[in-house]
Amino acid sequence: QVQLVESGGGLVQAGGSLRLSCAASGRAFTSYSGGWFRQVPGKEREFLASINRNGDLTSHATSVKGRFTISKDNAKMYLQMDSLKPEDTATYYCAADTLQVMNIRPPYWGQGTQVTVSS
Repeated sequence: QVQLVESGGGLVQAGGSLRLSCAASGRAFTSYSGGWFRQVPGKEREFLASINRNGDLTSHATSVKGRFTISKDNAKMYLQMDSLKPEDTATYYCAADTLQVMNIRPPYWGQGTQVTVSS
């Protein structure tokens, strides 16, 4: 089965940037559409961004549009996060689907990577 692994999380100051990466074990990311989500304790998972399988169509949640950018290449999927705010602190998850456009309930998920933004 497909296993996804996120990396790139960490501690940053408000206004800083991070670039998250998501790798699909055993497969090139060209085989998948994908997306990024985040979750904080006590809150539901929040959709952030998605990208189609071809990598030529993206969607970003209003809450992060203009600050976060999803992209992918043959190897990985990425989430570039700029102008980070303390409220961006969360566990970030990547997800993938075999469909051209990621389903709202994607079948494959990573383990999550923690992003903490200090004020």
